Amino acid sequence: MLALKSLSKYLFGDTSKESIIELPQGQLYIVRPLSPKGYSELIFKDAAASIRRAGKEFQYQLVIQRAYEEGEAELLDEEGGESEAIEGLGGDNDEKTFLLDESLHFRTEIREGGETVFAWKDLSGDPGDLYEFVCDVSTQPGTAASFQLVAAQCQYERKYRRDRETATEDDLDEFAFEDEQPIPAASPKQSPTRSPNLSPSPPRIRSLNSANTAVKRGDMARDSTKKIKAPPKQYISEPTVAPPAAKQPASQEVLADEIVELHLFDFQTGTFILQEKNVQVIVSESGNWKYWLQINGKDRQWLGQEVVPEINPVFNFEYLSFIFNHQALDGSMYSWLLRFKDAKIEERFQEGLMQALWEHLNETKWTKIKDSDRDYVLDAFNDLTMDDAREEEAAAEDEEEDEEDDDDDGRKSEHYDSDESEDDVVTRDEDGNVNSQLAVGFKHDRSFVVRGSKIGVFKHTADNQLQFDTSISKVQTPKGKLFSPSKVMLHAGDTTMVLQNADQPNSLYRMDLETGKVVDEWKVHEDIPVTTFAPESKFAQLTGEQTFLGLSRNALYRIDPRLAGDKLVDSELKQYVSKNDFTAAATTEKGYIAVASSKGDIRMFDRLGINAKTHIPALGDPIIGLDVSADGRWVLATTRTYLLLVDALQKDGKNEGKLGFEKAFAKDSKPQPRRLGLTPAHVAQFQHETKTPLSFTPAHFNTGPDKQETTIITATGPFIITWSMKKILANRKDPYSIKRYAEEVKADNFSFGSDKNMIVALPNEVDMVAKHSLRRPTRESIMQTPRKSGRGSYLTRGDIVNSPY
Repeated sequence: MLALKSLSKYLFGDTSKESIIELPQGQLYIVRPLSPKGYSELIFKDAAASIRRAGKEFQYQLVIQRAYEEGEAELLDEEGGESEAIEGLGGDNDEKTFLLDESLHFRTEIREGGETVFAWKDLSGDPGDLYEFVCDVSTQPGTAASFQLVAAQCQYERKYRRDRETATEDDLDEFAFEDEQPIPAASPKQSPTRSPNLSPSPPRIRSLNSANTAVKRGDMARDSTKKIKAPPKQYISEPTVAPPAAKQPASQEVLADEIVELHLFDFQTGTFILQEKNVQVIVSESGNWKYWLQINGKDRQWLGQEVVPEINPVFNFEYLSFIFNHQALDGSMYSWLLRFKDAKIEERFQEGLMQALWEHLNETKWTKIKDSDRDYVLDAFNDLTMDDAREEEAAAEDEEEDEEDDDDDGRKSEHYDSDESEDDVVTRDEDGNVNSQLAVGFKHDRSFVVRGSKIGVFKHTADNQLQFDTSISKVQTPKGKLFSPSKVMLHAGDTTMVLQNADQPNSLYRMDLETGKVVDEWKVHEDIPVTTFAPESKFAQLTGEQTFLGLSRNALYRIDPRLAGDKLVDSELKQYVSKNDFTAAATTEKGYIAVASSKGDIRMFDRLGINAKTHIPALGDPIIGLDVSADGRWVLATTRTYLLLVDALQKDGKNEGKLGFEKAFAKDSKPQPRRLGLTPAHVAQFQHETKTPLSFTPAHFNTGPDKQETTIITATGPFIITWSMKKILANRKDPYSIKRYAEEVKADNFSFGSDKNMIVALPNEVDMVAKHSLRRPTRESIMQTPRKSGRGSYLTRGDIVNSPY
């Protein structure tokens, strides 16, 4: 097959969407070679073609929609509408719809110069009458060939009432209509003007049997000439070609060895393209906790890849597929797909690959962990899907959700200071510092952005904008030593800020936000350092609560600044002998505690000073951030390449209805993990466009008293990403939206009490962005590089020099 459109929604379209595939630009003609009405008419000068679901099983429509140029619709209204010839065709003047049936004899042809044309019979016209859709010169050959393939698959389903997966290539050849006469040229009296400099598309699409081809079913398009004129080089868009395979190291134990189909993601068409039907995929140990993934074809080695977290493995048993990323020696990222013959083969391969990845990360033999823990790891890397009926229901929910976001008081984030002189804006500090951390106020509408030894203070206005308030230009110890805070936390009703100096790991500092001065140094403990710290409870920041949590690599304790001498509360210290390497902590509204480590495991406590009630096993990736829903139901962990959402509610057994914070899960029962990651294809597209590796910022829920957690926010590189909890829990595909900035996102969070507005810190500016401005990830939204916003809030020279502090 050309592509695995039957394999997943990457290829045959997301069933939550009406359109399966589209050709965004072209012209629609009706050609009447034998008619006295005239040879041809231009119907739509600018149009888009798409194939849609018709609402009934095995039925699809070919739809041609007119696109108006700016002002054209109004002009037509003034002139009394379109021509009589167009009106005579019947139907909607802006859209023509055709049932995709073999009686149309739908076919395609690539003409001299590379112009792609689709044609089909006018069943209501005279003998020989045809509709022709002439693709714009910018149309990629792979996209056109994919359109023809989808049309053939749709006709197959309609004729045989069978799923397209059952169709062989010979079956689809029936709908190529290669015995038809060549498609006649459309030559209307007034045809669209073409610039001679806009050379046509690349030469005819080659069969995948030839080397480095993009599309296997490309030969369904008729070649109307024997000799093809090559277009200028700048208009040729080459298909994605597999990079050379890295040299395989000497292998020791083989963990998996299977025969599979191999597909490569093509950046131009946005589809996975079959490379070879039968390849050998091997996972082997190469020593020192290193493992190797090798793919060998009949005549070549396709891929050699070390098994590391960056491969972003995703298994989908519904479609018998495994999708992963591969970073080539030059740093380029590719996305590959393996298709298995049956579920047993995929299960064997999954066990071998996940054993390799887990042992690499944990440096412990897979066989030494419990069966339930192994199942937990395997479940976390399975792709969750939903049936088509539920997808259609969810699509309607998406539209409602989008409308709710768009109607959010009609407010949008704008640059607060439009009259600011560009020359007066500080875009780079002379010392090279950039924004690094963000603290969002709970009690007062302020956000604080750390930039070296300075802190910028930004006010949240009533119309959901950011306004620069002031800057704290010198962060220094009570003894006058300047330092750059490595971690900050708002405290005691947003009146103070707790700061950490990386050079003083056993102490913390208190800044009075009314004066902008560090007024206290708190010695925590002479022998126990502070790795990180967290509030006493989820909303303690709203109150005058003085105590808070502290973590070292192996200890969890309470800090009370009111104590004389050391501030660590000895009676509430839990210290471990083993090297747990704690990295993050979060609390619920009731003060339950979740603690994560660099090993990737999570512990749940109902209070300090005791053993954890629940220990969630490690997938192996270090956890760099942790959040918990206010009610304790959801635990959200961040690793560099994915998020992990864990349901802490027990569904059965004697502790049914209790949280893992309150009672331990039964030995044979672990919470179902949800691994939230970008699809491997999107990861490859991200890195292909930005040349930066995937690296998430610590993820957060939206939060606020009596507010439901509905959305998750994180960022990687220049992309802000939000996940919809509703879509996650419905097992939706790609339940995330994105917004691309011109620069790397340094920190991000929701405005307190809302999921509609987000605070984003870029290297040299701060922005408030509305959630409805994020879009579903597509090739276009990923590729689009915005200009520097010009909307964010900046520090001006006057702000820094004339600071009120």
